[in-house]
Amino acid sequence: MLRIILLGAPGAGKGTQAAVISRKLTIPHIATGDLFRAALGQGTDLGNKAKAYMDKGELVPDDVTVAMVLERISEEDAKSGYILDGFPRTVNQGTALDQALEVNQQSIDLAILVDVSDEELIRRLSGRSICRTCQTPYHSENNPPKEAGVCDLDGGELYQRDDDKAETVGNRLQVYSNETAPLIHFFESQGKLVRINGEQDISVVEKQLFDVIDAK
Repeated sequence: MLRIILLGAPGAGKGTQAAVISRKLTIPHIATGDLFRAALGQGTDLGNKAKAYMDKGELVPDDVTVAMVLERISEEDAKSGYILDGFPRTVNQGTALDQALEVNQQSIDLAILVDVSDEELIRRLSGRSICRTCQTPYHSENNPPKEAGVCDLDGGELYQRDDDKAETVGNRLQVYSNETAPLIHFFESQGKLVRINGEQDISVVEKQLFDVIDAK
């Protein structure tokens, strides 16, 4: 059984790698963004609590986020392990998770940081665009459309999300750095953190991830 946390800034590629790990190890990939969307869609008690804060443009408090994650990891498919993606974001969340797991004599086994420089993250994120109709993603360098501004699949208009614009990306990375730098130290102090260079080819990053996982 492996309980893994994947850390990395927006654009680091951790979601892509988490999906591969989930498939190969047959353990669930648990992303907090997906949990929020599911809870809101189903109108659960926790979802309604989160919605009350989100409607006011406020951050969802740690206790609501932690409760949502704990509810998910208690499900049957997570009993043989899981990968947490996007959680914890802060030391407070990390501490709350540790304390909750300790009650059941459990703990996080591994925290893997997919490390990418700010310059590379800005290049990746600010080059992204998406089809307005079918939501197919493109990238100006890595995956450009055949015709600029037009989706290859349905001819829909391509647009850039506000949070992928260069000026917004810089702010997102600053928030991430402020929140996550202490969290990285938190897992380092527990001897659980492993860093992987996320600027390498995707297949190289994947191999190094599995080398780390296999060594546990």
